[in-house]
Amino acid sequence: MSHTTNAFGQPIGLPVPGWTPRPRPERVALDGRYCRLEPLDAERHAAELYAAYAAAPDQRDWTYMAAGPFQDAAGYLAYAHKVAASADPLHYTVIDRATGRAVGTLALLRIEPVHGVIEVGWVAFSRALQRTPISTEAQYLLMKYVFDTLGYRRYEWKCDALNGPSRNTAMRLGFQYEGVFRQAIVYKGRNRDTAWFAMIDRDWPALAAAFEAWLAPDNFAADGAQQRSLAAIRAGQA
Repeated sequence: MSHTTNAFGQPIGLPVPGWTPRPRPERVALDGRYCRLEPLDAERHAAELYAAYAAAPDQRDWTYMAAGPFQDAAGYLAYAHKVAASADPLHYTVIDRATGRAVGTLALLRIEPVHGVIEVGWVAFSRALQRTPISTEAQYLLMKYVFDTLGYRRYEWKCDALNGPSRNTAMRLGFQYEGVFRQAIVYKGRNRDTAWFAMIDRDWPALAAAFEAWLAPDNFAADGAQQRSLAAIRAGQA
């Protein structure tokens, strides 16, 4: 049951006993098996990040981003300095533990401690990071920090409704689709209808167990191919 009834016979939301505002996320490092998340530091990370992004054969990875593409390393460095100073969005760099190099960024944003709601976004993963265990683990580490360490109730993912890869990624990671906000924003001189996805705290234990099973070394063959998909693991749990 998602509601109860008050003295007037009106349906009202379930009580949240003992609820207190949650802490704000901090500039902390988060360690995983394949990657490490570090607070974005322009001087330490920007050169490697720009090199990773510049290795792509074209600029399509920036089509649905509010920033970019960047024409040179100096332009990206200036951008990195600007966003690294922000507390919301709070940007993290993804470090490939095998190489020690920065290969992408993502951020926590629209941070609402009073309600326990937070969003992940500004996901800028280079081609070296896309479709690898590192990309999944980076998302998992941030989710785990939000739910297990900070105790938030709701974790959101939003994207341009026309961004098929982002929508597919949200579903693969276990977010539930909640609808489209029409004409939500204007970016890069064009309209964006925004697709909304979310997971909530009661979803998290099962999702976390699936991530742990997927990320386990025995889920990957010698050539790196996955043995079971994340969706298949969740279906098996169900």
